[in-house]
Amino acid sequence: MISRPNKHCTVELQALPPRIGQVRRIVSAQLRYWHLDQLIDSAALGVTELLTNVHRHAEPDKRCTVEIDLVLDQLTVSVRDHDPRLPRLADNDAGSTHGRGLALVAAFSSSWGVQERHDGGKVVWFALDVPGTKAAAQRGRAGLPTVTFGRPALELSTLQEPVLVEPPVPVRAAALHDRAPVRSAVPG
Repeated sequence: MISRPNKHCTVELQALPPRIGQVRRIVSAQLRYWHLDQLIDSAALGVTELLTNVHRHAEPDKRCTVEIDLVLDQLTVSVRDHDPRLPRLADNDAGSTHGRGLALVAAFSSSWGVQERHDGGKVVWFALDVPGTKAAAQRGRAGLPTVTFGRPALELSTLQEPVLVEPPVPVRAAALHDRAPVRSAVPG
């Protein structure tokens, strides 16, 4: 028996600074509507970091899609763009203020990853455990975050280059009747 139905929200936009703030507010409002207030700060920070990366680095354009999916005890936030170049964790010195976005996302999420797309783009995603659920209690928050593969997870500290991974939950495998899609479009 599923006690929490799957939920989904999609926002399409141009990753420009004013739009990033709008999407942050949309994600916050959607999580409030789903009664996931405790995840708002982390999800809003993560989506801001991923959209800022699209704004700074994506080519040939800044068009992207943000999706948030709640499946049972895990919230997955993903940003899809058209740039085939994969992001990597920056090896910054302590004084640098640039290039720390993915490391920050990795630090507060339960898992994260990058997935190449057949159309030449990519999806960068992160997952947050829903507090108070059995899986969240089992995973705990001790130690370093992990990047999920189809095999045992690696500690974040062992990663040097981008790693292709699959989302930790079968987001697309959910039955359509279990989903209540909300579609927002922010004009670019």
